[in-house]
Amino acid sequence: RQHADMKSAEKESMMNRKQALIPGTFDPVTLGHLAVIRTAANIFEKITVCILVNPDKQCMFDEETRARALKIAVAEFSNVGVAVSHGMTADFAKEIGAGTIVRGIRNAEDAAYELEMAEFNRKRTGVETLLLPAPEELRRISSTAVRAMLKEGKSPSELLPDGIWDLLREQGGS
Repeated sequence: RQHADMKSAEKESMMNRKQALIPGTFDPVTLGHLAVIRTAANIFEKITVCILVNPDKQCMFDEETRARALKIAVAEFSNVGVAVSHGMTADFAKEIGAGTIVRGIRNAEDAAYELEMAEFNRKRTGVETLLLPAPEELRRISSTAVRAMLKEGKSPSELLPDGIWDLLREQGGS
């Protein structure tokens, strides 16, 4: 009986490892985000890309626009869905059955922060974190850089997935 329970727990853990959560603000989604999503989509059977809503964070684009942009950006992936959460990352991962949180890192500062968060999430909920380094050519890309370009009246289209610039212009992002 105990052996069967262990096998069941092992199987559940393995099943959870087939599903991952990619959380973020995505204000807006960039080519850097898309690179992380693409890599994760090749590793995991199911990916949920989740807009985490932080009431303390001032966003340029509303939840609906960010969700629409993400859906456009991930349309090519049959195993990727989009969600919105107002809760904590690891809690949402457990809620949807994801055993892994995937985060992209561009530099040592990102890595240090993400390692702290990974440890916090593992201790709290048992959910693991996989850190994916951004390809060198995408490391300069960030949502902050896109928003700065928009505020300066410049086109950030070279930093965005196909179709996103058109959506942002419709929403008054220029």
